[in-house]
Amino acid sequence: MKSGTLAAPAAITDADFQKFAEFFYRKTGIHFDDGKRYFVDKRLLDRIAATGAESFRSYFVALRFEADGAEMQQLVNCMTVNETYFFREAYQFDCLVNNLLDEVAARKPPGSRIRIWSIPSSTGEEPYSIAIYLLERWPKIDQFDVEILSSDIDTTVLSSARRGVYSPRSVQNLPPAYLKKYFTRHGHDEWAISRDLVSAVEFSRVNLSEAADTRQFRDIDIIFCRNLLIYFDDLSRRVAAEALYDTMSPGGFICLGHSESMSRMSSLYTVRRFPDAMVYQKPQ
Repeated sequence: MKSGTLAAPAAITDADFQKFAEFFYRKTGIHFDDGKRYFVDKRLLDRIAATGAESFRSYFVALRFEADGAEMQQLVNCMTVNETYFFREAYQFDCLVNNLLDEVAARKPPGSRIRIWSIPSSTGEEPYSIAIYLLERWPKIDQFDVEILSSDIDTTVLSSARRGVYSPRSVQNLPPAYLKKYFTRHGHDEWAISRDLVSAVEFSRVNLSEAADTRQFRDIDIIFCRNLLIYFDDLSRRVAAEALYDTMSPGGFICLGHSESMSRMSSLYTVRRFPDAMVYQKPQ
């Protein structure tokens, strides 16, 4: 707390919460309802205290008018949820190597580029899982220039992903042979992923609600966007679905989380049912 200022507030009022939730929604597309009050209030109070602001009002004014966006990024980092592990919902990775990549490859000459985008990256388990699947289970990997891109709105998890060090829980679903091949012991009980795999993934910060952020992505053949849009409301889901559509190559595929349905967000995509998974496709 700054010298000579009043103590930071002990609670966030209903009006404060509504004002903050509307602002955060406009900035990120993430919708907080009253059921998220405890989660949001605690983290908001932590940031008010960390900045030394004397009240929610003074913090909120500074947040809205800051020039460099540094505090907004700190707030995003503590308000986003990052729950993941290697080979999570692995049936979609099976679909990737058994069906999706072959369809994409059939449209391209050998040696051409295939682009795969994982968003949100969280701490990196998903894009690194994709890389391992490609190396272990897609026979045509040497015939194409495969790019793996991965993005998140949270800069803290992006730093963690680039570091590539994981807990036993994160790697518990990996076959022992893969763990031995692609990881080394780090400290007492952590695992560090191969630096070759780290260098194979290009990480970047992206806010799906900012058109300028997604405009840099084009000709994406396969997108993994799993368990992100559940935090959006109907409008921001539709905006995100259309932004992702614009990044994709004709005939490209997008995989969502098991509880998400593109048909409820956008009519732009076609449903494709494969033996391992149902995915969505941009018409050719």
